[in-house]
Amino acid sequence: MRVISGSARGCRLQEPSNRKIRPTTDKVKESMFNIIQFELEGSRVLDMFGGTGQLGIEALSRGAAEAVFTEAAGEAVRIIENNVRAAGVEDRAKIVRGDCLVNVPRLGRFDIILLDPPYATGLLEKAVARIIEFDILQDNGIMLCELPAEAASPEVQAPYSIHREYRYGKIKLVVYIREEKT
Repeated sequence: MRVISGSARGCRLQEPSNRKIRPTTDKVKESMFNIIQFELEGSRVLDMFGGTGQLGIEALSRGAAEAVFTEAAGEAVRIIENNVRAAGVEDRAKIVRGDCLVNVPRLGRFDIILLDPPYATGLLEKAVARIIEFDILQDNGIMLCELPAEAASPEVQAPYSIHREYRYGKIKLVVYIREEKT
C-alpha cells in the first residue's frame, strides 16, 4: 500500500495486522482520485471510517488543504497516526477518534467526503443519512462512496443526488453531489 501521486508519492503506508480493516486497492484508489482530481486543490476532505488513512493521505498529497480522519478502532487510529507522519502531512491532518456516526455533527463542513466503511454492515447507508441530516457537505461538494458492485447505492434526496456510478470488478464507486442552494 502506497501513496500514488503528489507530494508524498511512493510513500509506503503501514497496513493492518488483521483482516478487520480492508484497505482500498491501489487500482480503485487511483480511479477514485481520477474522478475527483480537479476538486482536490485547497479542499477540506473527510476520510470517514479512516482505516489506514490512505484515502485522506492521498488527498493531502494531491493538494487538499486539510483532511479529517474519523475512526473508532484503536489499532486503526494508531495506523493513521503513523501513516500521516510517514507521509509528512501531519500539519494538515486531524484525527478524530470515536464513533464516526456520532461525530458527524461536530466535524464542520467539507468539500469532499470519502466513505469506505466495512461492507455489509449497514454503515454506509447510516453514514450517508447522517451526512445529509447534518448537511456537512458544502454546496457543489462531492461525496464518494466505495461499496460492493452488487450492493444498492444509498438513496438520497435533494439537494443531494447521485451523479455517477463506476464499476471496477467487484467494487462500485458512487459519486454523490450536493447541489448549490439557490
